[in-house]
Amino acid sequence: MPAIGRRRFVQGASALAALPAPALAVNTKDRELRFMPQIDLVFLDPHYSMTNITRNHAGLVFDQLYGTNAAFQPKPQMAAGHTIEDDGKRWRITLRDGLAWHDGEKVLARDCVASITRWGKRDVLGAEVLALSDEISAVDDRTIQFRLKQPFPVLDAALGKPGAYMPAMMPERFAALDPFKPIPEIIGSGPFRYVANERMQGVRNVYAKFEGYVPRPDGTPDRGTGPKIVHFDRVIWSTMPDQGTALTALQKGEQDWWEYASQDMIPLIRRDPNLRYGVLETEGNYMMVRFNHLQPPFNRPEMRRVILRALDQTDFVAAVAGGEAEFQRPGVGFYPPGLPDATEAGLAELKTPLAPEQAKKALEAAGYKGEKIVQISPGDYPNVKAASEVLADLLKRIGINLEYVSTDWATMTQRVLKKDNPENGGFHIHMLNVPGLSVASPLVNSRIRGVAASESGWYDSKRYEDLRMQSLLATDPAERRRFAELLQLECLATVPLVPGGVTLQPAAWRSDLTGVLSGVPKFWNVRRG
Repeated sequence: MPAIGRRRFVQGASALAALPAPALAVNTKDRELRFMPQIDLVFLDPHYSMTNITRNHAGLVFDQLYGTNAAFQPKPQMAAGHTIEDDGKRWRITLRDGLAWHDGEKVLARDCVASITRWGKRDVLGAEVLALSDEISAVDDRTIQFRLKQPFPVLDAALGKPGAYMPAMMPERFAALDPFKPIPEIIGSGPFRYVANERMQGVRNVYAKFEGYVPRPDGTPDRGTGPKIVHFDRVIWSTMPDQGTALTALQKGEQDWWEYASQDMIPLIRRDPNLRYGVLETEGNYMMVRFNHLQPPFNRPEMRRVILRALDQTDFVAAVAGGEAEFQRPGVGFYPPGLPDATEAGLAELKTPLAPEQAKKALEAAGYKGEKIVQISPGDYPNVKAASEVLADLLKRIGINLEYVSTDWATMTQRVLKKDNPENGGFHIHMLNVPGLSVASPLVNSRIRGVAASESGWYDSKRYEDLRMQSLLATDPAERRRFAELLQLECLATVPLVPGGVTLQPAAWRSDLTGVLSGVPKFWNVRRG
């Protein structure tokens, strides 16, 4: 490399100094969106991890054949559309024009067939799609064909599942790999590329606008549907576990958007003219107590039912939502309130929780003999941690011999997949918060599936599964409503989990951002100024 003389260096430095610095700073700011996610992103493969944060990350990088809008309707996304023949048993889905992978290769139907197959090996809804299919094939480069054993009128909604595991499309060479191991490279067809060489685990993740992305030509942005038009060259996720630090960074303009703004800090945000806040995920976050149904004593529904009857949802929503009553929704059933399948059926007895002494007697009648119960909790995930502490207090007050294990979120997400007893790395009980949209209906709610081996918790109920399928096939709204009530009554009898209430989670952002969309974080449509 040739040497740079002092004169040449000084001339260059003088030229740089002459540049209008404020304009340069503004331009840099305009090109980057700086975002603080709810928790650190650990797993990048959307078929490997069912955490919310992985699903949100995947929404930038990957795409789906269908999306789900705010009315819970599936709309074509990567698909141009579909035809249904043979009395509902043959679907042909056509890919839209202009789809490309981030490595420049064209998206082909066989990529999508391999992706659906891989997704179906991890996701309980995906497994159902595979089981109902005699064949999933690529008729040509743009056409995916499903030959079904029976009509399944909600296939498009299944492929547009809004929660994890995400039915993400990826190149065939990755989709052909073992879904129980993360893919070695993150290549999708979404509006952003993942910049792997700028990742700092626990600190930062970076996304760059994919210049080859072609948005849908029709519709308006609505949750996971419509055109995804990007106005930033880069999106930078910065992990900030300390809420005070996060607020300060937002106030100083060092960050633009805080996904999970602390409810306790909303009064400070309200008073700052440079900040805005609002509830973007209007379905709220659904809290639940999840059991290991395979390990004593919660393998017995009588034991699970005591926890259901003793739990007071007002304690949980208050702990997570702070003193802001507008963010609290207690008194919920097994589907989030305000959604089509929510019902009051059977909830009357939960309005008055058992007193501690009553619960102790109920535990004794259920066969509890004081054996140790292990509860796991993530110490680095504020919302889940707060709810976990309320649960631990309840369990101790009703006479449970509790061992409370605090770990990090990454470790917990792996531990809850283990069926073993706690001595061998499993668990008895834990809290979980999930987006309401991901548990909105019998179709997409994988947290309540009576298929035992397919979902953590390992709930098993043939009656639930039979009722669920009848619900999915029902076309009359009144009949669908009747099945929603029957499903909830089955859950109250068998207790797959215990609802802990719903909280509305505010987000906060700088006032110069416009076009912030409702739902889980979307990084298209938003712009500065």
